[in-house]
Amino acid sequence: MGRKVTVATCCLNQWALDFEGNCERILRSIEEAKAHGAKYRLGPELEICGYGCADHFYESDTLLHSFQVLRNLLESPVTQDIICDVGMPIMHHNVRYNCRILFLNRKILLIRPKMLMANHGNYREVRWFSPWNKLRQVEEYFLPRMIQEVTGQDTVPFGDCVLSTKDTCIGTEICAELWNPDSPHIQMGRDGVEIFTNSSASHHELRKADQRVNLIKAATTKSGGIYLYANQRGCDGDRVYYDGCAMVAINGDVVAQGAQFSLDDVESDFKPCHRVKVDFSLSGCDDVYLPTHQPIEWHFHTPEEEISLGPACWLWDYLRRSGQAGFLLPLSGGVDSSSTACIVHCMCVQLCRAVEGGNSRVLEDVRRVVGDESYHPQDPKELCARVFTTCYMASENSSEDTRNRARDLANQIGSTHMNINIDVAVKGILGIFSAVTGRWPQFRASGGSARENLALQNVQARVRMVLAYLFAQLSLWARGRPGGLLVLGSANVDESLTGYFTKYDCSSADINPIGGISKTDLKRFLLHCAERLQLTALRSILAAPPTAELEPLTDGRVSQTDEADMGMTYSELSVIGRLRKISKCGPFSMFCKLIHTWKDALSPSEVAQKVKRFFRMYSVNRHKMTTVTPSYHAESYSPDDNRFDLRPFLYNASWSWQFRCIDDQVSIIAFLSRSEREKMIRGAARR
Repeated sequence: MGRKVTVATCCLNQWALDFEGNCERILRSIEEAKAHGAKYRLGPELEICGYGCADHFYESDTLLHSFQVLRNLLESPVTQDIICDVGMPIMHHNVRYNCRILFLNRKILLIRPKMLMANHGNYREVRWFSPWNKLRQVEEYFLPRMIQEVTGQDTVPFGDCVLSTKDTCIGTEICAELWNPDSPHIQMGRDGVEIFTNSSASHHELRKADQRVNLIKAATTKSGGIYLYANQRGCDGDRVYYDGCAMVAINGDVVAQGAQFSLDDVESDFKPCHRVKVDFSLSGCDDVYLPTHQPIEWHFHTPEEEISLGPACWLWDYLRRSGQAGFLLPLSGGVDSSSTACIVHCMCVQLCRAVEGGNSRVLEDVRRVVGDESYHPQDPKELCARVFTTCYMASENSSEDTRNRARDLANQIGSTHMNINIDVAVKGILGIFSAVTGRWPQFRASGGSARENLALQNVQARVRMVLAYLFAQLSLWARGRPGGLLVLGSANVDESLTGYFTKYDCSSADINPIGGISKTDLKRFLLHCAERLQLTALRSILAAPPTAELEPLTDGRVSQTDEADMGMTYSELSVIGRLRKISKCGPFSMFCKLIHTWKDALSPSEVAQKVKRFFRMYSVNRHKMTTVTPSYHAESYSPDDNRFDLRPFLYNASWSWQFRCIDDQVSIIAFLSRSEREKMIRGAARR
């Protein structure tokens, strides 16, 4: 006879090494789970110490403090009469493991180490942890004295095992194990496990949520059962944002869904599995009165909505945890800086909604950031004026059009806006150079060389960076307010691919919310903001051609555009970026794919020219990625050298062998008939 059970999964906004705050959030989630009648509570991966501890996992302090928190949890009356499933690192036989600890009423039931590690993209788990390779094997783990004093246990089971209660059987998966072709739940399901759990630290990428949902639904579609998924939420101290998405699936249907983006810190060959018997039931005698599950329809956010939510939540976590009083952004009136500004505005929208909804913790954090204990935000625009400063940094090469666009957007979002002229600073720096060398460089339009032209552009860009940090440190002081501002960057992922920005210019900032987002998605996001948030100034920004405005104007109008400088469009760059990273294409294989993809618009020789131009720019400018501002990770083709895209930064930029292969192929295609060319292109695409 089937019984009804109440189980709970949650998302927690944990912070790496914030043991006190992490403990408080864990206890609060357990309290909420019990208030809803749950007998089992699942939390996210490594929730006690925080997932993003990185090389702090090497430190014995991290292990010690994790056990101290575990002791607090075991001793707390909040954790009584509910099976608690928490995550922390554990050293067993001098090997460090990423583990789940399951306990009930001051007794540890089992420790389950992670078996399949995440070691790709942003993940480096094998740097700090070893996988448990002993399938279906369990050993005895000797508990530290501080835990023995609470539990009265000397040893507990450690290994690949499951819990067998009086009424059901519970098996554990940890994050990446769900994504593996040989997921543990497959064998556990065949052995009669009925409840599967997954504690995860899965970061947000645009369009990623549907992959999670499909995997979790599939886990119980064939064998049946319940699947609980818990995830980390928020920025725990790094470039990624964990987007929550806790859920429960039963027999292939999602029956409960947590928020994907939220400011809330807590929301609540075949071998048999080794079973740890627990004298406890998840079901009650009166379960006939409990409702049975009903499938729900999962709501997927559009990419534009994801940009308005994920990076905005990431910015808020960074701001409130950094101890700073707001943000400063050099606002040029272009798509990129306007996107950063709109993300800050979206952050303010979410904060006001949270406060209006009665979230006292958000209100407390807002008051601390603005330095006013009696402050109560009235609307996003008014809050934006308190926490966001924008500045238009004009030079003699700036147009009135961009100045007006920046001013109009600042007025509509409510930022405190300044106009700064940088010409005096630029001329002062050039004057120093001239005094030393006796030479004064000229723009190309005035007869200067390409080297002079580039140097004159770079000095403007770098002066803006210096001024941005000066105003970030002192602008609040000048207004009689305490605190400093974080400088925001605004270079998109496509510009990073080609290095189309000045090293140490105003793209060098404290954090960059759009550094992992393509220009194409940013334009869609701005259109979304124009329609949903009534930011009408964005329409003229979207209509204007992207430009750096670093070269002299022609008759008062912009003569320099980004796409002309790069020799390719932003949409073409997005395609190239995905081929380079996701499809793992070098120059020749990329050419072979693109002659098919772009055959209606470009000839093979034109495709070859674009591919070669891209790889030259990429390799010459790759060094810029070693110092790039930490960016919100949003795209799987991000070129971030610090975490995600580990490649050299000193290349032979001639790519002689690779480019010769491309040229040989172009020559062959040129001598073929049209039908033969199309046949060859189709074959190349299949390869």
